[in-house]
Amino acid sequence: MKKVLPLVFAFLGWISGNVSAQQQPAPPDIVFGDLFVDVQMNKVFPDGKTFVDCVPKRDPKAIVADYAKMKKSAKKAKTEVDLKKFIEDNFEIPAAPNSDYKSDASEDVTMHIKKLWSVLKRPADKPVAGSSLLALPNPYIVPGGRFREIYYWDSYFTMLGLKESGENEMIENMIKNFAYLINTYGHIPNGARTYYLGRSQPPFFACMVQLLAEVKGDGVYTTYLPALEKEYQFFMEGADQLKPGEVHRRVVKLADGTILNRYWDDMETPRQESYREDFEVAQKSGRDIIEMYHHLRAGAESGIDFSSRWFADDASINTIQTTDYIAVDLNSLLYNLEKVLALSYKNMKSDNIKISSENTTKAAAYELKAEKRRKAIEKYCWNDKAGYYADYNFKLNKSEDNITLAAMYPLFFSLADRDRAAQTKTIVLNNLLKPGGLSTTMYKTGEQWDAPNGWAPLQWMAIQGLERYGFSEDARNVAHRWIKLNVNVYKRTGKLMEKYNVVDTHLDAGGGEYPGQDGFGWTNGVLLKLINVYGMPSE
Repeated sequence: MKKVLPLVFAFLGWISGNVSAQQQPAPPDIVFGDLFVDVQMNKVFPDGKTFVDCVPKRDPKAIVADYAKMKKSAKKAKTEVDLKKFIEDNFEIPAAPNSDYKSDASEDVTMHIKKLWSVLKRPADKPVAGSSLLALPNPYIVPGGRFREIYYWDSYFTMLGLKESGENEMIENMIKNFAYLINTYGHIPNGARTYYLGRSQPPFFACMVQLLAEVKGDGVYTTYLPALEKEYQFFMEGADQLKPGEVHRRVVKLADGTILNRYWDDMETPRQESYREDFEVAQKSGRDIIEMYHHLRAGAESGIDFSSRWFADDASINTIQTTDYIAVDLNSLLYNLEKVLALSYKNMKSDNIKISSENTTKAAAYELKAEKRRKAIEKYCWNDKAGYYADYNFKLNKSEDNITLAAMYPLFFSLADRDRAAQTKTIVLNNLLKPGGLSTTMYKTGEQWDAPNGWAPLQWMAIQGLERYGFSEDARNVAHRWIKLNVNVYKRTGKLMEKYNVVDTHLDAGGGEYPGQDGFGWTNGVLLKLINVYGMPSE
C-alpha cells in the first residue's frame, strides 16, 4: 500500500507502537485529530513545530467538537474554514524564535556564552492542560530558537560549557530532569514533548553522570544507578527473547547470536512536528508508507536528521533505510553505558555481605556485556576493506562505505585498538577535514547533516577521540579550525549558530527542514570547552 490518508494510521500507530499508551499523554495528532491534520497539511504555519507547541485556551475536546461543526457547516455552504483565525481564537501560539539577542562583536565570545546561559535558562515547569510540553521538576537549559524545550543529546554538550562556567547546579538539575523522564516514561524522549515520546536520542545520559561525578565524586553513580539501568533496559528491550536473525525495536540479533542495536521509533505516523514533510517524502518515495515513517523517525532518534548516512544511494531521502543499520555511534554509547553500570555497581557500598556480593556479580555481568559489545563492534562495525568504523547494514550483511564522523565514536570511548584508531584517523581527516573543521559526511545532498555542514557535538567527539589515542596535534588542529570559524561568525553577527559551513567559512550553513537557529546550547558548550582546553587560535 503506497498511498494513505494522513489520519488513518494516527490512532492505530499510537496504540500499536506504544505498549503503555494508556499511561502516556497523547500527542497532538491524537488530541486534535482532523484539526491537527488540516493545520499541518495546509501549512497554516511555515514551521510544522509551531502548532504542536500551541497551548489550547480551553478544553481540547470542546475545541475539536467546535471545529468539526464549523467544518461541516463550511462544507455545506461550500466555503472554507479560516484555519488561521480558528487557531488564533482557540490557542496560545508560541512566540516566534527570538533572534534579536546578540552581543557587541567587540565583547569576548566567552563572556557572550556565559551571559547566554541566563537567556537559555528555563525554570521548573508548571503543567498546563492540553500542552504538549512534558513538565519538568527542575530548571534547565534549552538549545534556543525553535527548540523551546530540553533536548536529550544536546544537553550533554551544553553541560560541557556549563561545567566550564561553574554552573554545576544547573548540570545536576538537568540530570535530575532526565532521571525523572526515565522514571516517568521509561526513557528519555528526543525532547520534552508528548510528540517525542515514541523515540529517544543517542544515549548520552551515562556521559552526563560521568561529567557530574567529576564535580561531585563517585557517589553520583549510586544516586543515578536506577535511572541508568532503566535506560539500558529500554534500549535492550526484547533482547532475551530474540532468536538469531530476529529484530525487536532497537535490538538486532545476528545469525551468529551477536546482539547489537539500531535506532528506532515506535510510532507509525509522520513526525507530528514535521507532519507534512514526512507525509510528502513517504508518498514520493513510492515505498511502503509505514516502513518509511519508521525510517524517518529512527533518523530523528539518531539525532542525525537527516543525512546521506542513512540513504541507500547516498543522495536522496527517498532511499532512507535507518532501521536497517547497526549504528556504530549508538553501540559505542551503549558500550559506555554498560561500563558505567559496571562501575556503578562496583562503587555501591553496603554493610550487608549478601548485597555486596550481588553488586559484585552485577558489576561483572555488565563488564562481560561491555566486552562482548566491544568485540561485536570490532567485528561488524569495522570496514576492513576501507579501514575505518562504519554502520553495518544487517539486512545486506555489509559494512557501509559512507565516511561519517560516527567513525570517531569508538575512539572517543577508547574501545578501538591502536592500529584501527590510526587508520580511522587518517581516513576521517583525509576526507572530512575542511577549513572550518570537520564536515559531517563527504556528500552534499541538501540535508543539514551532510557536507558542507559541521556540527559542534561531532567536532567534540572527534577531537576527544583523537586525544585519547595520542593524536594531540591533529586534535588541536581541528579544534582551532572550529574555534576560529565560530568566533569569526560571532564577530560578524554577534551570534552563535546551531551549525556551520566548514567548507566555505564565509557562507551560512543550510539544508534541512527549518532555517538556521541561533542561541545555541551545544555550540556554546563545546566552544567554551575547546577554548579553555586549546586556547584561541592565532590569526
